[in-house]
Amino acid sequence: MNNVKISLAISEYDHVRDLTSGRVRPEGIDLTPLIFEVEEIFFRFTKHREWDVSEMSFGKYVSLIAAGDETLTAIPVFPSRIFRQSSIYVRRDSGLKDPKNLAGCKVGIPEWVQTAGIYTRGWLQHTVGLPLREISWCQAGVNQPGRVEKVKIDLPEGIKYQSYPDKCLSDMLVDGDVDAVMTAHPPQCFKDGDANIGRLFEDYRPVEEAYWKETGIFPIMHVIAIRQAVLDQFPWVAMNLFTAFEEAKRRSIVRAGEITASRFPIPWCFHDAKKAEAYFDGDYWPYGIDDNRVTLEAFLGFAHEQGVCRRPVKPEELFAQQVQDSFKV
Repeated sequence: MNNVKISLAISEYDHVRDLTSGRVRPEGIDLTPLIFEVEEIFFRFTKHREWDVSEMSFGKYVSLIAAGDETLTAIPVFPSRIFRQSSIYVRRDSGLKDPKNLAGCKVGIPEWVQTAGIYTRGWLQHTVGLPLREISWCQAGVNQPGRVEKVKIDLPEGIKYQSYPDKCLSDMLVDGDVDAVMTAHPPQCFKDGDANIGRLFEDYRPVEEAYWKETGIFPIMHVIAIRQAVLDQFPWVAMNLFTAFEEAKRRSIVRAGEITASRFPIPWCFHDAKKAEAYFDGDYWPYGIDDNRVTLEAFLGFAHEQGVCRRPVKPEELFAQQVQDSFKV
């Protein structure tokens, strides 16, 4: 039997490198990897489904599933995970030092459905105790005007939200049109070293570590989605891809922890890898549903209460049945 030809669009990550380079080969699949910047991948796949398998915004994926979209099915592979308390930028002259002080403020966001923002708003509401209706939300492109929501949203009652299609958040923060910006990508004013722009938490790692210890949530940013038409014809593709992604990740973790040679241009990389292993009690980058259930259920709860998901969604609704069945054997 001939192998199935599958195209995969994904960003460059060391933990998928052995898959995209061909060192790891998914059984029964001839994989054509397409390496683009993540924004291009998200836009082209969300709008046009240009390839068979794609890295995808987790927020947009769950929004589509909740809305009844049946054209995609994901596998529980999560190429990007980042804590987001580090992703809040403020004017230093605003006096904002505590997230509770965001009450009554104007806060810029690139999209309501951006995954990073969903997690950050969930943290504000459930950990900080700040109701989202106490903030005025200002939507605009981060560094360029013209960004719009890519999927339909149904904002909860009482949420104050306004789009600014002719402005960008970086300029709005510098000019004082917003008090803070919540974004996965830093605003240009911050990257340029504007002396009046900084993070809400300059020393953010202790805050993010405390959040993990308190909640068990390690935010999942991206997921791997497969066009349902592919799975209708070849349902086994889901599990074979999952297995290949898992093996590529395993090899990357071995490289990160290697003591005799530096596989990454990061001093003490092996030391940090060992610390992460101890801190997360083993696998610090798990795939699968059960090892991520706390994070998945929290995110789906945040997404529903924020109007990203029209209805409650369970983790099992998101992922290919064949992958789920393999863990029951």
